[in-house]
Amino acid sequence: MSVRNERTGHDGARGLGRRGRRIALWATVGTVSLAVLAGGLLYHRLNGNLSTFGGDGVSRDRPPAAGADGEGRTPVNLLLIGSDTRSGGNQDLGGGEDGGARSDTAILLHVYADHRHAVGVSLPRDSLVEIPPCLLPDKTWTPDRPSAMFNSAFSVGDTEQGNPACTQNTVEKLTGLRIDHTLVIDFKGFADMTTAVGGVDVCLPRAVYEGDLDPHLGQRGKELFKQGHQTVSGQAALDYVRIRHGLGDGSDIGRTKRQQAFLAALIRQVKAQGMDPTTLLPLADAATKALTVDEGLGSASKLVDFATSLKNVDLHDVKFLTVPWRYQGERVALVHPDADRLWAALRSDHTLDGQDASASAPAPASDSVSASVEPASVPATTATTPPAPTDPLPTSVSQARSADEDACADLTYG
Repeated sequence: MSVRNERTGHDGARGLGRRGRRIALWATVGTVSLAVLAGGLLYHRLNGNLSTFGGDGVSRDRPPAAGADGEGRTPVNLLLIGSDTRSGGNQDLGGGEDGGARSDTAILLHVYADHRHAVGVSLPRDSLVEIPPCLLPDKTWTPDRPSAMFNSAFSVGDTEQGNPACTQNTVEKLTGLRIDHTLVIDFKGFADMTTAVGGVDVCLPRAVYEGDLDPHLGQRGKELFKQGHQTVSGQAALDYVRIRHGLGDGSDIGRTKRQQAFLAALIRQVKAQGMDPTTLLPLADAATKALTVDEGLGSASKLVDFATSLKNVDLHDVKFLTVPWRYQGERVALVHPDADRLWAALRSDHTLDGQDASASAPAPASDSVSASVEPASVPATTATTPPAPTDPLPTSVSQARSADEDACADLTYG
């Protein structure tokens, strides 16, 4: 039996139903509004975390932008720089001993036009390269340096923040590739990111002790890492990627390979966790606090859009290698023409096995993020697609490590 409302003459059950629907509607609207507001507050917080560097120091003499493939897709070149600045909390975590900053790690990440393949090329910090003119804090430009250590480019100007534009100029001069985006991560931020994802799996061929990390200690000290598989985060993760003298031949090249393996493991960990907000939000907070980026990525929304554009990259198709090199005294020299062939392959968007990546897979359904935002003071260069290289790549390049390889699969870097 229905209950009739005497004042309105409406059927009570029917009225409650309509009223309930209105309440549900407003509750839904309120929930969505709160979600949007929370998202806005989150974006505001993440935007406040980010630091950017301007385009004034980017060279006017740049390589041409990459051309689009037959489906309108373009490759993307990212420059990833690990900074050993002493600013902030970095000194306590092992930052540089002088007042400036140097690039402790540099990786050129080429994302192919299909956005399914990528290759990360490590550039040894001790390698001798040409450093082109770079902008100083007083707005003057340095002279060209035909032969200088690669990591000294980041210290031009001797500021605690470093000079990412100078490193970008150097990489563009070296490779003939136009860098679309440059990202700098500091030590503290790196440690916080590894903690946010719950640690990263690594593998070592033997136990490592304090004396391995600091050869000036004069004794073996306590054990820092056991032999074999283990998960590291925070300070321990930072110690792992910085170990140089205690493993293998004690060279920077050996450490570079460990850093490649670590980055691959970090990528696996992030992809495995997917969109879980309990880990994604702390990671986003840690990452934005850690990063200094170019103006083209200078907001949380731009970073999210850009990361989304890379969602179809498969771990097996992410390769890591070090540019062909040889020792030259106490320094490292690049091997020519091997290095030149590598750069030519990337400029023509060919994978390391000689295939045309643009023809390997259909375009992703909804990825339409612009690869680059030009600084206002730098005129755009006409996009071109270089011809495919005809010479085969050296074995050290074609047999690069895949990001999906187990951490213990290759311990030659240990």
